[in-house]
Amino acid sequence: MLSVMHTLDTLPFDNSYARLPDGFYSRQVPMPLEKPRLAAFNPDVATLLGLDPEEALRPGFIGTLNSEYPLAGSQPIAMLYSGHQFGHYVPQLGDGRAVLLGEVIDPRGARWDLHLKGAGETPYSRSGDGRAVLRSTIREYLCGEAMHGLGIPTTRALCLLDSAESVYREKVERGALLLRVAPSHLRFGSFEVFYYRSQFHHLERLADYAIHHHFPHLQEESDRVTALFREVTERTARLMAQWQLVGFAHGVMNTDNMSLLGLTLDYGPFGFLDAYEPGFVCNHSDHSGRYAFDRQPKIGQWNLSCLGQALLPLMAGEPGEAAEKANAVLEEYDGDFAAHYAAGMRRKLGLRDERPEDGALATDLLKLMADTGADYTNTFRTLAHFDSRADARNDRLRDLFVDREAFDTWAMRYRHRLQIEDSRDSERAVRMNGTNPRYILRNYLAQNAIEKAEQNRDYSEIEALQMLLKDPFTERPGMESYTEEPPEWGQRLAISCSS
Repeated sequence: MLSVMHTLDTLPFDNSYARLPDGFYSRQVPMPLEKPRLAAFNPDVATLLGLDPEEALRPGFIGTLNSEYPLAGSQPIAMLYSGHQFGHYVPQLGDGRAVLLGEVIDPRGARWDLHLKGAGETPYSRSGDGRAVLRSTIREYLCGEAMHGLGIPTTRALCLLDSAESVYREKVERGALLLRVAPSHLRFGSFEVFYYRSQFHHLERLADYAIHHHFPHLQEESDRVTALFREVTERTARLMAQWQLVGFAHGVMNTDNMSLLGLTLDYGPFGFLDAYEPGFVCNHSDHSGRYAFDRQPKIGQWNLSCLGQALLPLMAGEPGEAAEKANAVLEEYDGDFAAHYAAGMRRKLGLRDERPEDGALATDLLKLMADTGADYTNTFRTLAHFDSRADARNDRLRDLFVDREAFDTWAMRYRHRLQIEDSRDSERAVRMNGTNPRYILRNYLAQNAIEKAEQNRDYSEIEALQMLLKDPFTERPGMESYTEEPPEWGQRLAISCSS
């Protein structure tokens, strides 16, 4: 039975990270924004935290989250970490525009970080102003909900504050605050910073902390750190498969943006595929295509190798033995990823059983989609209506492909595969519609919401998308326009790290 909902003033904080030595973070007072206003609020996240959703209507709510008044129980800190950015090690990064307000214990006993993004300059800002702009916070707010609705582990956000404060990027924009929520904001780079500084006592303390609070089932392992590395590897492989299956490109897969818990973390220049393009690069600053869509799985493994290197001093055995164990764990990654991806692709194709030809069936469909430029999301959603009768033409699906004869050949194979497992079209359609989303956060949809908010302080499109994306699988009458492929202006939106 859940307890009574809390107010902001009565949220139960237990700030375990702030109890670590000062070398793990810097104490930081958030800087209020000028004339804040509530642009979006997520009652589902409020309920998750045990916070009464009616708190958003209380006069002091905005002022408290804008740090004009103290939040009872919070202990704001900026977390220290480093990381490999575009393949190059950067010795010190850290929360350059965010503070960890503290950790709230929800009614079920789970721990949630309250992380305020855009809270002003910190010791890790690297000459930046420590602010976030409205457009990027809208994108992160919406994508957290989109990924959660898709069943993919992610950070989420309680609320978004707009302001009258000017922030200078490529142009003058309005500053904003995002209150991000996650079980932990520990990153691969949280460990790298202490490894490269040879601060192995801090490294060990951090590993003990992570296992105690987030991987307690590993406490009794004889080699807890190797076990930790194995679990992080498996979670990362699963996350990469989930990204690929929904057509999500992160854009900045640096090790400081990789979550120890296998969460999707730090939404910057992300993008969901419209036309299926394996080499899609969503970050216009990524000139080499390092973080292209089809490279994400291998980059996930490369990032894990950086984490494994940082954990080597803590693994049991002599250095050579520890390295062998770490490499053995890394070698499991390909199999883990392949298993998660294959199982997910079978679900997308509506297949119940596993057969040797399934991989080729999926790969050949994707090649047809790439050759045609077929829309990734809409093609799989339409495939649910495939008529498996021998004389069926499936014109609605067929017309998505330029080379219709090539599709017909593939369709014969798919029909035969369905017959092998005695698939029933109506039952298969229900399964597939529960796997293949009807709605995704297309870049142009997010841009529509951004422009309304920037130009007229009209936040209605944020709310509309939030409601739609929380359940992306259920067809909504009157919402057909949200499934359309992007108009010409929205096909190549330039999304960068400048936020």
